[in-house]
Amino acid sequence: MMNTIWRDQQHPSFINFISSFLAANSFRLNFVPIAPDFIFNCGGLSVAFIFVTKWDCGNVETIFSRAKKLKAQFAHLYVTLNLPTRDQNDSFLCSYFKYEMQLGRPTFVPVQDIEMGFEKIVKIAHSCGVSKQQEVKTKLKAERNQSVQQLENFIRVVTSIPGIDNHDANALNQAIGSIEGIAKASKEYILETTDLSADNAETIVRFFRDSKFYLCPKII
Repeated sequence: MMNTIWRDQQHPSFINFISSFLAANSFRLNFVPIAPDFIFNCGGLSVAFIFVTKWDCGNVETIFSRAKKLKAQFAHLYVTLNLPTRDQNDSFLCSYFKYEMQLGRPTFVPVQDIEMGFEKIVKIAHSCGVSKQQEVKTKLKAERNQSVQQLENFIRVVTSIPGIDNHDANALNQAIGSIEGIAKASKEYILETTDLSADNAETIVRFFRDSKFYLCPKII
């Protein structure tokens, strides 16, 4: 998404460059009255950008004020600055410390020309999206591993009951889903929701409710 006000302040040829560059990188461009200059949605992550294409050494306060305001609204905010001359770069460095910006909040990205600046914007947005997707994949993998481990522990506990095998344990897991639930289940409920035999259902009920039964050693 591109800020409509920002768009109207740029030369039409630069807007054409942006449109073509985005299309070539499989992005769709929309013109929207948003607070930042750009918002990219990549991998379920919103990345916002302020893009200063013309650095005015005599009017920098508005840039830093805007950056401070937007960093409170967007967790991922970057400020890209076109600083082609040494004087402009020096002006930025002095202003950065003058307005007491916090390092990395937001991140400022100086560039030598506006085309390079926009290319960096797209690369940053893409990298953030890839990192987010990797984070999601890692989290899902950890959750799957935890789920498998929980199932293995469940089966190990249930099959420690005399006469209960892996098939019975899986049936109980699908129907009831927890050791606590099995401990509270009646014989009738177990027979209604699983294919366990009446003898095995009775064994499970006795195991959890009859101390004389569950304290006896399991004979293999």
